[in-house]
Amino acid sequence: MPQPRSTGPSKLILFDVNETLLDMSKLKNALIKAFSNKAAFHQWFGLLLQYSLVDTVTNHYHDFRTIGDAALDMTANMLQEKPLKSAEKHKLLALMTELPAHKDVPEGLKMLSKAGYSLVAFTNSTRSVLDQQLRYADIIQYFEQGLSVDDQRCYKPHPDTYLTAARQAGTEPASAIMIAAHGWDIAGALHAGLAAGFIARKGQTLYPLAPSPTYQGKTLVEVAKQIIE
Repeated sequence: MPQPRSTGPSKLILFDVNETLLDMSKLKNALIKAFSNKAAFHQWFGLLLQYSLVDTVTNHYHDFRTIGDAALDMTANMLQEKPLKSAEKHKLLALMTELPAHKDVPEGLKMLSKAGYSLVAFTNSTRSVLDQQLRYADIIQYFEQGLSVDDQRCYKPHPDTYLTAARQAGTEPASAIMIAAHGWDIAGALHAGLAAGFIARKGQTLYPLAPSPTYQGKTLVEVAKQIIE
């Protein structure tokens, strides 16, 4: 069950990674090229998220990369393109670990760290992928921990994932903030009793049937300023 909202200040901040911290344009362009279709990335990423939820609801867990591989096959079918060879899929999925940080991210992380917040990366990817991502983007130094739903075998936005992540980081959920660029992630965190900060990355929107985020802005810097104030 969601915890009651704390009246004290939140000092733990959980961060989504893909699209929130990392710019996925490199992978987007590679998928468009591989399938010769401008809709390829959004088709694939949507399937990846959709079938991670299917695994959660049906209690049949596969890690994010495995679902991503299957989603590439599904994308080919839906776009009526030839299926990619195993080597091609491996190369595309490897790009998930070679994504740069959005330009605003280092400054925003530095601001929050300097203000005394404990920063924890929290992802649907495996811990191994998370570590590679943060190192490649040169932002790993800002994080005290990296947490993965792989430990729970249950994907965000299931409320239990946020509750467990907060407690793994040593904080009650009501004293934690989740920052993400996805409406579904914000909705999940809020329904779990956390505060939430939404970064309105291009093409992203909030879920209008969910509670409003505690903080929101166009960049991490804007959201960080609101949190610190």
